[in-house]
Amino acid sequence: MARTPVAGDGPRGGTEVPRGRTRWWRVAALVALPALVLLPALVVFVGIVLGEEDDRGEGGRASERVPCAEVLAFGGAVLPAGARPTGGCTVQGFQDIHYSAAFRMPRTGVQDWLIHTYPDAPEPGAEFCAGEAADLCLDLSHARGLPDGVEADAVLVRVVHEEAGAALVRFTAFTL
Repeated sequence: MARTPVAGDGPRGGTEVPRGRTRWWRVAALVALPALVLLPALVVFVGIVLGEEDDRGEGGRASERVPCAEVLAFGGAVLPAGARPTGGCTVQGFQDIHYSAAFRMPRTGVQDWLIHTYPDAPEPGAEFCAGEAADLCLDLSHARGLPDGVEADAVLVRVVHEEAGAALVRFTAFTL
């Protein structure tokens, strides 16, 4: 049996690695292991992105059309007399639930509807409509005028006065 020359057999010193042997399998393992872990994650991510519905709303969550009465009931309200829904009333949710509705009603009835629906709420006003084009705003929570037994944690009402004595009301109720 012939002796395999070993590096370091002489005056130079060094490690004892036989000539002609490489450690390619270690490099292959270091490259293959992350690829095997990341490939399934990439496939799942692409499937989620391509499989989402096109009617995503705020925050990228899919929204679903629901009856406007359901939206208002979630926020402790009912559709006022003479109101006409505009567009669709929607719900979005995963961990938190976000209902939204928009409707037109006579401008003269807005204040009465808000007072009757939320009797313990502060006076609606225009000065707290931060960043929004609205003539009247009301922000409610359980600590701020939202009645007991209401499922929503917060309710936002935005009113825009339109021509011919009409008002566009945007109603949002959500959990936190």
